[in-house]
Formats: sequence, C-alpha cells, structure tokens
Amino acid sequence: MKNRILLIFAVILSLAITGCNDEESIEKNEKVINHNWNESSLFESGGYTMIGEEGRLGFIYDDSEVVRFYPDKVQKYMWHFWGGEQELEGELKIVATHENEDEEIYVTGGALGAANNGADKHAPSNMSLPKSGIWKLDTYIGGSLFGSVYVKVHEK
Repeated sequence: MKNRILLIFAVILSLAITGCNDEESIEKNEKVINHNWNESSLFESGGYTMIGEEGRLGFIYDDSEVVRFYPDKVQKYMWHFWGGEQELEGELKIVATHENEDEEIYVTGGALGAANNGADKHAPSNMSLPKSGIWKLDTYIGGSLFGSVYVKVHEK
C-alpha cells in the first residue's frame, strides 16, 4: 500500500513539474518572439544598400529621408531573393503585421523577375503601411513563407 501511495505521489509530482516546465518554455518562446520586433539589418548587394536578411531576401533601402516609410505614403521598392530554383517558383505575396496588432494586411504581390543586383530573383513593388511603428513584412513565394523583413514606419 505504501509503495502505491509513493508511486501515485511520484506521478503527480512529475506531472506538476512537467507542467511548470512547459509554461516556462511557452513564456520563454513568447519573450523571444516579442524581442524580435527590431528593424532588420542593412546589407550591400550589387552596389545597393538593402534591408532584410543578407543572402535570403531584402529590398533596396538605405534608411535615408527619401526612401523611409511614413504612414500611408506609397513608395517604390525593389525586392531581391536568393535561393534555389524550386523555392523561388510561384507568385510573390507580402503581408504586414504591426508590432502591437495581430491582424495581417496585404501589402503587395505579383510575379518574380529574373536575377538582378546579385540576387537570384527580383520584383518591383509599391508599398505603403498605414501607421507608425515596427512592421513585420512576411514574404510568401508560391504560398510558402520565404522570410520576413522588419521595417520602421516613421512619424510624419
């Protein structure tokens, strides 16, 4: 009888400990997700400064007054993509999420063009974001998430 009670106690204790560890993992993951809302890095390719992830995706952007994002201001940006032939097949779709909201908004999309400025594919775009703050631009090619670029929309 004593052994059964000890076994039941051990099982309950292990479940309680496992439950706490799962909650801690979720909290840690949420902190990591929230911590990543920083503007993406700038890098050089083909003689241009770009924002994004070097060797993966980005668009021409040098954080100058002329090309910065401002609320509801439509700007032209040239996207560039690096990758294998299969992952670069299909239509481009870019959706944005503001740092303080969950709702995604459609930003731009279309066909990918040939190699350009050192990238395997490129696409011209007109983009506008509705309010200031940090935005995550999720980039899909052929329906699959290809990568994300974080940009800052400045105050007017």
